[in-house]
Amino acid sequence: MAATLFSHMKYGDGLTVVGISICTAVICEAISWLLIYRTNSYKSLKSSIDKASKKLETMKTDSTPSSKLNLKKSKTKKIDRVESTIKESSRDLSLFKFKSGAVVALVLFVVFGLLNSLLEGKTVAKLPFIPIRLVQKMSHRGLQGEDMTDCSMPFLYFLCSISIRTNLQKFLGFSPPRGAAGSGLFPMPDQKTN
Repeated sequence: MAATLFSHMKYGDGLTVVGISICTAVICEAISWLLIYRTNSYKSLKSSIDKASKKLETMKTDSTPSSKLNLKKSKTKKIDRVESTIKESSRDLSLFKFKSGAVVALVLFVVFGLLNSLLEGKTVAKLPFIPIRLVQKMSHRGLQGEDMTDCSMPFLYFLCSISIRTNLQKFLGFSPPRGAAGSGLFPMPDQKTN
């Protein structure tokens, strides 16, 4: 249906890929909500991570930089205990999310196979620049010709899937808790690394 809607446009196939990516992201988040986000287990794990990370922040800000060397062992042990609690809860949360990951992966695999069979060998978009050699191998995959600004379906679908789903999760409030992001199990895009 979407393929015939945009087929008369110059890059209608690209719009089809973007539209299907949006629909797939919504479906995947609906599946995740059904299997994960609405459950009491997820809510309790998320709240425990949030509480522990707030407690950890207050414990770390209470100690001034000059007195860091003179921290009492008990306070250091308390900080270590809270950090280990956050790590354990984050690990439990990632294992809990794993069950919906298989269903989401199956949906993405089926949609990718369908799009690949419909648009294999077709240019679906034009890049505004010539990408570096490594990116050219991905963006020009399966296309004929020497114009490296031509973009294939797998590359466009990959870019759309990553960006749309991540932003949809943030918009719906399904992004990982702040404390879980700091544990390394759920890296956040804007997280600074030391």
